[in-house]
Amino acid sequence: MIQVAINGYGTIGKRVADAVREQPDMEVVGVAKTRPNFEAETALEKGFSLYAAIEERADQFAEAGLEIAGPVEDLVDEADVVVDATPSGIGAENKAMYEEYDTPALYQGGEDADLVDVSFNARSNFEDAVDADHVRVVSCNTTGLSRVLAPLREAYGVEKVRATLVRRGGDPGQTSRGPINDILPNPVTIPSHHGPDVETIFDDLDIDTLGMKVPATLMHMHSLNVTLSEEVDASEVRDLFADESRLFLIPERMDIDGSGKLKEYAMDAGRPRGDIWENCIWEESISTVGTDLYLFQGIHQESDVVPENVDAIRAVLGAADAEESIATTDETMGIGL
Repeated sequence: MIQVAINGYGTIGKRVADAVREQPDMEVVGVAKTRPNFEAETALEKGFSLYAAIEERADQFAEAGLEIAGPVEDLVDEADVVVDATPSGIGAENKAMYEEYDTPALYQGGEDADLVDVSFNARSNFEDAVDADHVRVVSCNTTGLSRVLAPLREAYGVEKVRATLVRRGGDPGQTSRGPINDILPNPVTIPSHHGPDVETIFDDLDIDTLGMKVPATLMHMHSLNVTLSEEVDASEVRDLFADESRLFLIPERMDIDGSGKLKEYAMDAGRPRGDIWENCIWEESISTVGTDLYLFQGIHQESDVVPENVDAIRAVLGAADAEESIATTDETMGIGL
């Protein structure tokens, strides 16, 4: 069994821990937190061993009545691989620790691409991460874009991508970001950082992106215009996407007209935390004019990278090939709305 450490048990880390626990070939060694809070209590209630990410704060856990198994260094030393789900920038600070204990590490999309050996998306470049020591699972938006572009590149070729990203102002629990009442160019400069980030997956891709931030918390929304290398009927694209397990084509009959109803549907479907691991593409938005393809997709920023982290674990350890890993992850997590 692959022994997995989770350093950072917040929005992403707790979801990755739950997903890893579902895998037949993995175990969660433990999770690390910087301080006691409701998530630390939840980790213990779920049976995860809890470690102190900052040694000087270890006594705070005891004062809160929470038993810790030791410092984060002990957790990293025991693990075969560590998933760093700490806030942006902290992963870079932790890299030296992972190297000291010779433990391969996965980082999240908020870290700089220069920090790692390879940026990762399971559908697009799984093999590039095999036996790598430091792998960056790209951000929620880059994950969403990569999942759509990979099959299009393979089937038709892609000449140009233009993407407008309408981004949520914050996650539901990020009270420090609100309340807000504004619509912001984010960033005001063009292109945004998202295009160059996608190019860490596809280094020959011509892509321009721009972004804006809106006072919402549920999901991001992408408006895509992809110029293909050949003319394709929209129905062919729909069929192509229907074969992709991590793309959910929202049928018109479901009357889902926005992210609010999408989240409601996910909760009705029994998804933990209402998570949507798939890209949500409005089927009726898929249209073509000549070689230009247009569509809208919703991206659940809290969860779409979770299956990617699971697949990246197998990639860095050479435990499975892409097809086998993706199939296992999909089945165990229940991916496929």
